[in-house]
Amino acid sequence: MRILIIEDDKDTLQYIKTRLEERCFAVDTAETGEGGLRLAKANDYDLILLDHGLPGKDGMEVCREIRTQPELSRKGTPIIMISVTNEVDYKVAALDHGADDYVTKPFFFDELYARIQAVLRRPPVKETGRFELDDLSLDVASQKVVRGEKSVYLTKKEFALLEYLLRNKGHVVSRGAITEHAWDMNIDSLSNTIEMHILNLRKKLELPKKKKLIYSVPGRGYKIDVER
Repeated sequence: MRILIIEDDKDTLQYIKTRLEERCFAVDTAETGEGGLRLAKANDYDLILLDHGLPGKDGMEVCREIRTQPELSRKGTPIIMISVTNEVDYKVAALDHGADDYVTKPFFFDELYARIQAVLRRPPVKETGRFELDDLSLDVASQKVVRGEKSVYLTKKEFALLEYLLRNKGHVVSRGAITEHAWDMNIDSLSNTIEMHILNLRKKLELPKKKKLIYSVPGRGYKIDVER
């Protein structure tokens, strides 16, 4: 899962980024409204965390543009507004501008994370935090992967990649789609990083006497499924 944080306070920005990366999210950041809009146009995010008090374009303006500009609005990216203001009028205005939720500073990360999970559960593809295929299971909340009766250790990036594949179970996902949803903007598009992570996942998941789950589809991408 890939999240964009638009926040001008460096300490808050780094704190949220670090804690989300600990939960296996890919995170991009911007410190101005204009910079955030550029990233939102260029990339496909699963969620945007948007500070209200930004220099230049403030959070309300950014939220409105994301919801009204055709190239952004059709993505339907969920937005959680973050603000030091606890006044009801501000909260109502944020929701009216298209925010999906509103969090007041200061906040505990666990509350913010719970709200992120709640917002991400709303689209049909994200109804659950647990995914299963054959005897493989992945639990987002506990960050656990099990194949049969054996717990499988995955790196953060391997976990994010497997989660994305399982969210699209039975469908071919392109290398570009994987890059958009499971990596941040620092990935080298010419590297074989994704291929190496796919290889590592296969080694860890496709154990002796276990069914093959991850398939390469030449010229198109990858698919996770049980061969019928």
